[in-house]
Parts: sequence; structure tokens; C-alpha cells
Amino acid sequence: MSQSSPSQTPSPSGLRIQPTDTGVDDEGLSPTKDPERYWLKHVYQGGSRQLTVRAVIAGMVIGAVMCLSNLFVVLKTGWSLGVTITSCILAFGVFGSLRKLGLLKKDFTDLENNAMGSVASAAGYMTGGGNMAAVPALLMLTGALPPSGWLVAWFAVVSALGVFAAIPIKRQLINIEQLPFPTGTATAETIRALHGHGEGASGKARLLGIAGVIGAVLAVVRDARFSWLTNIPEKLSLPFSMLGKKASAWTLSFDFSLVLVGAGALVSFRTGWSMLLGAALTYGFLAPEMVSRGVIPEVTYKAINSWTVWTGASLLVASGLLSFAFQWRSVARSFKELSSLFGRKSSKEAETDPLAGIECPPAWFPLGFAVLGPVAVFLMAYLFQIPWWAGVLALPLAVVMGVIASRVTGETDTTPTKALGPVTQLIFGGLAPGNITANVMSANATGGVGLHAADLLTDLKSGWLLGANPRQQFVAQLFGVVAGAAVVVPVFNLLIPNAETIGSVDYPAPAVMVWAGVSKLLATGVEALPVSARYGAVCGAALGIVLVLLERWAPAKLKAFVPSAASFGLAIVLPASSSISFFIGSAIAALLRRYKPKLAEAATLPVSSGFIAGESVLGIAIAIAKATQVMPK
Repeated sequence: MSQSSPSQTPSPSGLRIQPTDTGVDDEGLSPTKDPERYWLKHVYQGGSRQLTVRAVIAGMVIGAVMCLSNLFVVLKTGWSLGVTITSCILAFGVFGSLRKLGLLKKDFTDLENNAMGSVASAAGYMTGGGNMAAVPALLMLTGALPPSGWLVAWFAVVSALGVFAAIPIKRQLINIEQLPFPTGTATAETIRALHGHGEGASGKARLLGIAGVIGAVLAVVRDARFSWLTNIPEKLSLPFSMLGKKASAWTLSFDFSLVLVGAGALVSFRTGWSMLLGAALTYGFLAPEMVSRGVIPEVTYKAINSWTVWTGASLLVASGLLSFAFQWRSVARSFKELSSLFGRKSSKEAETDPLAGIECPPAWFPLGFAVLGPVAVFLMAYLFQIPWWAGVLALPLAVVMGVIASRVTGETDTTPTKALGPVTQLIFGGLAPGNITANVMSANATGGVGLHAADLLTDLKSGWLLGANPRQQFVAQLFGVVAGAAVVVPVFNLLIPNAETIGSVDYPAPAVMVWAGVSKLLATGVEALPVSARYGAVCGAALGIVLVLLERWAPAKLKAFVPSAASFGLAIVLPASSSISFFIGSAIAALLRRYKPKLAEAATLPVSSGFIAGESVLGIAIAIAKATQVMPK
């Protein structure tokens, strides 16, 4: 699933549970008129191994690794990458190798891999849902965070509430309407190709492993400080100067990193060139002009970013809200679905429900909120001094956000983080004015619940297409939530020991900067900003609106030349070197798709994912070794 982010999703081929939309079987069951009974008879694999112990353990381990990888990427780029497809390819390769070595007696089935993917997705996505935007933003704004154990509990409870929030809307969105959920569809296609021994199945796993090793080796030769090792440089400056400073001082350089190149290969070429354009205009023209006028005091990334963040944040928020507004039909349909949360099936309907023993019982939704809701309110009050009434209000608002996020994700494959995050911040900014902590963490609660609900439904779409048991996938997600929360907090604390680390060239964390900026603005008012920053914010918001309108209404021939508003805005708050790397990755992938389409389809996803996972995990390991003084800095 994409979280307003680059997607790991190959183009779905329209995989459906039936060969045609109009077919009727010999019992008169139609996939359009009676999709649930048709699915139960023709697709459901009730007797197959699914949520096995080895699938859970593998999902928790792989999900923890993917969580660390995503933590590294989100602090670098602000994006959380989808991990389900990568996890399924990795698990297929690992279990296949163990089977060949004779260490396993039974094959790792497609439904086991699907269940494993649900565990891994919940763990790997722990950096999403605003978690790794809100908590670092709180550190920036207050200088302190609650103890690690309490933060683990916070992440686990918020994410688990999101899992429960998906229950009452699953059947309508997936079983009845059969919304595409493109990432979920692509995951099902990938699993079928792998376990059907399709062409290139084992090759993808091999490519993923090789690329992972290459990424890991690069991290070692660049970052590890051993007396016997000659390190390669982290960056290579572009060959020119501005205002007497080398281009690298303005962050205009090539990064010796495959993480961002790999991430760039997973996005569209439009995203890549939009980021390059945004970086060139920001660091090649705007920043030098502001330095020459004395508005920006020195030529460092932190000084430049402290001014440009207001322009970038305004662009991202304005474009995100306007894009979300254009999806008003999805939002309207979402509110209609809220009525189902308060309705009850008649006893006759319940008795004749063909999926009563397979789907999660409707009672699990209120039961989950009855158990975990008070815990969430307590944690909000105890850890973040949020008034109890605001905590109570956050729960129904979180359900609303979950319904909206799930439908929008199902229809567009984009979870509207950049819209729902600021919306919830604005709501709590009005309810508790001046309370920065309440603003940040209440929004984290509502946004986190909603976005984790969308994540579960994306996984359940894969299960629907493969014939998996949805109740077992629900349980699988809860295992993943525990694994992700237990891993992400201690590692975050080691990587980010203090607020000064955030917003640096190493960890620019643009999503954190935006989240913190919105909260600070709501708490202090526009008057607290320098006049030049106000102008920058207004210009950024105007540009974001114009780009969204052009993308929507420009003639078809011109749309390809309209920069992506989200990508352009992100480039304003990222170092230029990151945008350059994104562009390089997207350009390589675009050339492959154009001239070597078969190679692109077979290699782009596993190679890019391997680069990201290998380098980020080893990069984190080296950073931890330095922080704990196991390795010299």
C-alpha cells in the first residue's frame, strides 16, 4: 500500500476471483449478484495451511527487518515504502532454499506466504500512519519523549485499534464492491507467480538477495570506521560553485547511496523529474537569493531548510488537502458506510450468512475498541497530557478516518496521509489551542488508526483473491503490530538521540518537519513567523493549488509536463542530493521499461527492494554500533 508515497506496486492486470463478470455456475451463483457465495465455492481454500507457526515467526522476523529498513527510509525521505511484496519474495526465497537443503519437509504454500505477508506488513508499516512523523515532531517541539516501554505500548495500541477498525467495512469494500486495492491485487499476483513456479519466480528471490548484499557492502565501505578499511566518500560535489561556495555546500551533490536510487526506481519518472526540478529551483536559485539578501544566515542545509520548510510544508499541505477534496465522492461513500457500524443483522440473516465462520465476527469491532479504547485514552492523558475528553473524541474520529482512508486507498492505492494528518491537527488545534503535545499526538492517534485500517484491508484484498481465511489474516496483523512496535522504538532512540539530529543532512525527515511546522503554527500563530517565511508559505500554498488544478484540468497532452505537487514540495524540504538520487533511480527504471520491458518487470522491484533493505539495515546496524561505541565514529 502506498502512503502518499512511492509504490512498490507493479501494474495490476485486473486479477479477479472469476473468469468473467457475467458468468453463472451450475448452481446459479454469480460473481456479481452473489459474490460471497461464489467466492466460498470457487476460490476459498479452507483446508490449506495458512497461519502456521513458521509463517508467524517468519513474518515477525522479516517484518522487523522491513520496519528497520522503512525507519531508515522515512527519516531520509519522509516516505514509508510498501513492504508486503518484498517480504513475500524474500520469504519464498528463504523457505525454498531451506526446502532444497532438506531442512524443511513441507513446502511453504501460497496461503502461508500470504499470512506471513500480513504479519510482515503490519510490522513494516509501523513507521507509517503518522507514527514516525508525530513522535519525532514531538521530540523537536518539546525536547523529550516518554520512556521506550510506554512508546512501544502506544504504537501497539494505536495500530491494533486500526486493525479492529477495518472489521466492519471489509466485506462491503472487498467482498461486495470489490474495490481494486491495486497493491493488494499486485501482491496476490506476485504470490501466485512465485508459488505457481512461474517464469522468473526463483530469479526474483535471487535478485533480491544479490541486491541486498550489494547494498549492505556499500553501507560498510562507506560508513564503517575500521583501521584496515579505506572508506569511500559519502557524497561527490557537482562541479561548480555559487556565492563562493562549492555546490556540495548547497547540498547539490551525488550521494554514494543506493537507498534513494532504489526508492526512485519504485516511483514514476514524473515523480523523479518533479523532485529534480524542485531541488534545482530551491537550491540553485531560491536559496542563493535568500542568502544574498541575508534572510538565510549561512550556507548549510539546516539553515536553508529552516526557511524553506515553510514553503515546502505549505505546498504539501495545500496540495494534499485539495487533492483529497477532489476525492469527495469516495469520502461521501465512506460516510454512508458509517451507518453499517451501528446496524445489526437480523437473526435470520446471521443464520444464513455463508461466511459467518470465516469472516471476523462483527462483535469484534466494538469489543476491540471497548478493551483498547480506554487504554489509548489513558496513554494519551498519562504520556502526553492530552485532556481526557480530547482522547475520548479521538476514538470515533479515528473510526471516521479509517473508513475514509480505506475507501480512498481501495479506489486509488494512495492512503491520504498528507491530507488526514493536517486535518486532524487542525481539528485538535481548534479544540485545544496552544497545546502542542495534544495537537501532535491526538492527530497521531486518529491518523494512525485510520491508516492502519487501510493497511489491513490492502492485505485482505490479497487474501480474497487467493482464497485465504480473513479471520486468520486479522490475527496475523496483530502479531505484526507487536513485532513492529517492539523494534521501531528502541532503534529510533539510538538513531535519533536528541532533537538536533532531526532535520540534518543525514536525517532530513521532511514529514517530521511538516508535522512539527503545522503544530507550531497552530500553537503560536502566523505572527510568530518571519515576514519572509510568511511570503514563502503563501507562495508554496498557491503553487500547490495551481499544480493540482493543472494536473486535473490541463489538456491531456500537457498533463505529462505538469510537475507532481507532492514530489515538488518534498524536494523543497529534502537535501538536493536526495532528489538527484531519486531522479537517477526513476530515470533508470523508465529507460528499462521503455527499451527492456521484460527485464524491467522481472528486475526492478526485487533489485530496488534489495538495495533499500540491504543498505538501510546495515546502515542502521553501523549507526547503532557507533552510538553504543562498539565501533569508532
